[in-house]
Amino acid sequence: MNDLDAISYYLGIEVRQGKKALTLGQSTYASKLLERSGMAKCKAWVTLMEERLKLTKVSTAAKVDATLYQSIIGSLRYLVYTRPDIAFVVGYVSHFMEDSREDHWAAVKRLLRYVKGTVDQGIVFPKTDRSRLQLTVFSDVDMAGHIDGQRSTSGVLIFLESAPISWLSAYR
Repeated sequence: MNDLDAISYYLGIEVRQGKKALTLGQSTYASKLLERSGMAKCKAWVTLMEERLKLTKVSTAAKVDATLYQSIIGSLRYLVYTRPDIAFVVGYVSHFMEDSREDHWAAVKRLLRYVKGTVDQGIVFPKTDRSRLQLTVFSDVDMAGHIDGQRSTSGVLIFLESAPISWLSAYR
């Protein structure tokens, strides 16, 4: 059996192991995605999507290339593994893969501009004492907020982090 050293790259995910943290990222993958979508030289954006954006499946805007739209959305879905900050918007624009229109593509381009500005971001797992971990869960739901079918959208955010000693002592 051979020792292959520490992992540094796995299935398109870059793994950086430091003394204080383990970092997972996909900056190379994100850059290739931007090139493939024609957005490599675009202006970076600081927000994921327009505030209060409401897209619908019954849009009257011009159709866009369905194959390109679906390919980019699929790639963004893979990018979500190390970029949970884009998960909501990727899920939202995924609803329109069947019949994608210009307004849907504009939302995807805005997301890609955000990715351009945050290409080096990823997930950081700080090294901690495992006996002091705290699980925190947040959830939210948009009741019947979907324009086309009055469906609800929900989301969950889960943190597993080092707990302060004073917090632990209060609940033991």
